[in-house]
Amino acid sequence: MPHPAPDSGPAHPTTRVLAMLELLQAHHRITGTELARRLGVDERTVRRYAARLDDLGVPVVADRGRHGGYRLMPGYKLPPLMLTDDEATAVVLGLMAGRRLGLPGQATESALAKVQRVLPAVLRDRVQALRETLGFTLPARDAAEPSTGAVLTLAAAVRERRRVRLRYRSWQGADSERDLDPYGLVFHSGRWYVTGHDHRSGEVRTFRVDRIASAEPGSATYEIPAGIDPVQHVTRSLAGVPYAHEVEVLLETTLDQARRRIPATVATLTETDGGVVMTTRAEHLDGMARMLAGLGWPFVIRRPAELRGHVRDLARALEGQAAR
Repeated sequence: MPHPAPDSGPAHPTTRVLAMLELLQAHHRITGTELARRLGVDERTVRRYAARLDDLGVPVVADRGRHGGYRLMPGYKLPPLMLTDDEATAVVLGLMAGRRLGLPGQATESALAKVQRVLPAVLRDRVQALRETLGFTLPARDAAEPSTGAVLTLAAAVRERRRVRLRYRSWQGADSERDLDPYGLVFHSGRWYVTGHDHRSGEVRTFRVDRIASAEPGSATYEIPAGIDPVQHVTRSLAGVPYAHEVEVLLETTLDQARRRIPATVATLTETDGGVVMTTRAEHLDGMARMLAGLGWPFVIRRPAELRGHVRDLARALEGQAAR
């Protein structure tokens, strides 16, 4: 992934200063040229960042000469991270839950370890107790992890409205190259997706980020059409996977209640007079009958008519079980 243009102003200075501190902690000595390359700035800016760290109380030593470079003063250690109990708990819970939801496991574990290392001793012990004793009813996701470089490149492209060239592998294993105007990134059910205008097909498409082999920003720019909602597009496209039967049922409940029970990946929900219209597709109508019965709300089947027979079959089977 190309490095960002040299820093000519104050854009994101704090982020880059902290990134420089991280590099200095990870290396005994690192040259100004290498720091500039990694940070995406020029060497003059590196000197300015070193001075800023010194102003913050972080002693950066600049060694001149052939083998010179930048390093932290020997023996210097960062002070403990000053978080309140509530803040530390929020950070730890967020990282632990993120792993369960399908966020990159190695990154979340290393970030959690770094946070714990710089917490005050008493708070560190309490946080460790939380890690050791907390249980989850949510099972850990086993989703493929996307490339961090691809995620960051796509995020920057969305913000800058910059077209990207993707190398993509479909679920069938077919490789392709395509130009995409990305509209947004969506994290859904343990997977990362990007949605946008695909110039190869001429349509708005959704792609799994873990199947993207590379993402290279280009020079062409674009505008995101008004009314585009990336989250809604991703969930609808996943809900619209073709199945044998198209189903439309009026549920006599509220939209809020329906959304709590029926995920967006399962069906499209539309508020209407008398309740909520659920539109979806089903491979087996007997399974759809069981789903409707399990929801516990009165309903009216609009289509297909064959679904009514499966509901009657289920009712007779339940009556037989009740009579045993």
